[in-house]
Amino acid sequence: MDTKSVRVAIIGSGPAGLTAAIYTARANLEPMVIEGEISSTSDQPGGQLMLTTEIENYPGFINGIDGPELMTNFKAQAERFGAQFHSAKVTKVDFSSRPFALWTSDQGGDEPSYRADALIISTGARSIMLGLPKEIELIGHGVSTCATCDGFFFRGQEIGVVGGGDSALEEALFLTKFATKVHLIHRRSELRASKIMQDRARANPRIVFEWNTRVVELLGDAALEGVLLENTVTGEQSKLGVTGLFVAIGHEPNTSVFQGLLSMDQSNYIVTHDGTRTSVEGVFACGDVQDHIYRQAITAAGSGCMAAIDVERWLEATHHG
Repeated sequence: MDTKSVRVAIIGSGPAGLTAAIYTARANLEPMVIEGEISSTSDQPGGQLMLTTEIENYPGFINGIDGPELMTNFKAQAERFGAQFHSAKVTKVDFSSRPFALWTSDQGGDEPSYRADALIISTGARSIMLGLPKEIELIGHGVSTCATCDGFFFRGQEIGVVGGGDSALEEALFLTKFATKVHLIHRRSELRASKIMQDRARANPRIVFEWNTRVVELLGDAALEGVLLENTVTGEQSKLGVTGLFVAIGHEPNTSVFQGLLSMDQSNYIVTHDGTRTSVEGVFACGDVQDHIYRQAITAAGSGCMAAIDVERWLEATHHG
């Protein structure tokens, strides 16, 4: 394909990228959204919300809305204002000069697919999963990676949390507001979490610790009906009848293609300053790719709006607008 010149390229199409697309399109910047590959679970169009069923905490939807429907609406709104979409994955970038060069997974040859005056990175982050059969299929049907998002659905139920760090304990403590019992499943005999978080968890009567234990199988087809546990010391297996399982063993930002080109923190999240600006002038980042604290659709969308406004003002100031 011939190299196409655009004023704004947006990499990623979750809430952050699509909100940025809406705002830049309304500003007549004609954004090109490189939305990801349909075959990829970590870089698919629509982001992680495409794996989410009912969303009840996104403002404006009294009765909730399915994740795929919400993302479809976001995309249609961006298209209404003139945003264009390319279903592919960005495989290489060159920030050494402007316009920036971008290569995509469906292109052949040495020439870049796009050259962009400004770039918004909204590639998100992915939850580290257990790697078990049926795990992806059961997301939204008993398996979750976000207690804040899904805890309400497990009111009065017995659930499990996998992990041993601060995030896992924070999830477990939050879930005690809804669940009758929370099993903290950890493969070691001691936690990695901070002492204060450990003290809070140990003091909560609804949290039960399953030490030296790992999940080896998810039980149930249409919905989670329980898990098969294995003791990491003895090898003994047992069933645990939980109807919810929250996987809290970490997140990984989708930043591999930008390694060595942008400033990142020790966990490889892109570092931003003065809003959504990165270490390279003209490159902006928004959403979970630079946010390892909140990780919510609403905060991602808000930062996408910020990135679009930052881009518009930067283009005007540098006479690219």
